[in-house]
Amino acid sequence: MTHIQINGVTATSETLAMPVLNSYGHFTAMQVRNDRVRGLGLHLERLDAATRELFGEPLDGDLVRADIRHALAAAGTSDASVRVYAYWPEGDERATLMVTVREPFTMAPTPVRLMSVPYVRDHPHLKHLGSFGQNHVLTLAARAGYDEALLIAPDGAITEGAVTNIAFWDGEHMVWPDAPCLMGTERALLEPRLPSVRRRVTLADLGDYRAALITNSRGFAPVAGVDAVAYGVDAALMESVRAAHDTVAWDLI
Repeated sequence: MTHIQINGVTATSETLAMPVLNSYGHFTAMQVRNDRVRGLGLHLERLDAATRELFGEPLDGDLVRADIRHALAAAGTSDASVRVYAYWPEGDERATLMVTVREPFTMAPTPVRLMSVPYVRDHPHLKHLGSFGQNHVLTLAARAGYDEALLIAPDGAITEGAVTNIAFWDGEHMVWPDAPCLMGTERALLEPRLPSVRRRVTLADLGDYRAALITNSRGFAPVAGVDAVAYGVDAALMESVRAAHDTVAWDLI
């Protein structure tokens, strides 16, 4: 079951009309355990920056935290998958915040297969609500038997997954594609904690790497392959990623 609150009040069919009919907004997604979140500051910074860009006004992080706490309490849980959506209906004096609370998720450690598709998200640095293109390429990948779509820019550069970031292991460094993308919070937490570099990566380069992994708000998982390029699971690499992940503190909401 999903519990939804809008501006701190349990949603009704009337109040849900605004987000249902309004596709101009943004959100962040997080995993909450014991009323705590890894990288809470990154989520608040993302929401504030996007609100400033889309609506020309800041977003109070304390208000966001209060709304999340209220929604968790109303849902009767301290462990959950939480999303915070921000809208600003015309004429309103403040942003409208919608908080959804669902059961907690963790990314399965099962290796995933990615299908490359020629597609780049609009305004890729924003976690915005325009997700038709992403859902479409995900559907195409799933129909072809893949787990995720890998987005390829017109110049041939690998950018990101449809709902993930990706990194490649060259034996010494995690190579994060140097291309426009959404900086996921899990990537932002892991990148400085691992021997990381950024550089341009294309499909033609995939055979040069020994392994790869994807990240999103649910965690991380090894990549079994991209198209016809297969990767083995590097157990030592994944253990080092796990160790880096576990060093990230849980922030009280």
